[in-house]
Amino acid sequence: MIRISLAGLVGLTAALFAYPQPKGEDKKPFGGPKDVAFARKVWTRMKNYPDWELHSDVIKGQTPHGKWVKIYSSWIRVDGKLFPILVKDNFRGRGVSPKRIQEDRGKWLKAVTIMLKRKPGYDKENQDWFWAKFSPDGKLVNNPKGVPLAGRVAKGSSKGCISCHSQADGDDYLFSNDG
Repeated sequence: MIRISLAGLVGLTAALFAYPQPKGEDKKPFGGPKDVAFARKVWTRMKNYPDWELHSDVIKGQTPHGKWVKIYSSWIRVDGKLFPILVKDNFRGRGVSPKRIQEDRGKWLKAVTIMLKRKPGYDKENQDWFWAKFSPDGKLVNNPKGVPLAGRVAKGSSKGCISCHSQADGDDYLFSNDG
């Protein structure tokens, strides 16, 4: 039998209420129903991204994105709110090159990854970025454990979107503007 004094019980109760415990989906940093639903809405709103005016050339990529990438930038409206977004085409395959990508983008496109700035407070520790990884046809990609890669992907892990992008110069999680 565990005995706790009244003062101890009051202190423990106060601590629990002062620091609300996450419930349900809030325990998951990514892949929950709300993140998946939001990611699907994002895909629908960004489907024409290859036509966006602001984009890079095909540039050297790095793991896990692919040997070559192309980055697009814009604003999209989801649920009536406007969000800044970066979309990265991830190109891979034996013999892939910028010239071959230009000739047949679809052959070499293996994934589409996004960073979208959510409202303040979404993930304050990581500058409120929302992450997702899609297949070229717009389906969310799952990690090896079967969890959809949407939301605060790999938060708290030493690998993944957040741990890598937190190392970008300028404390903005963006490598695309680093010297």
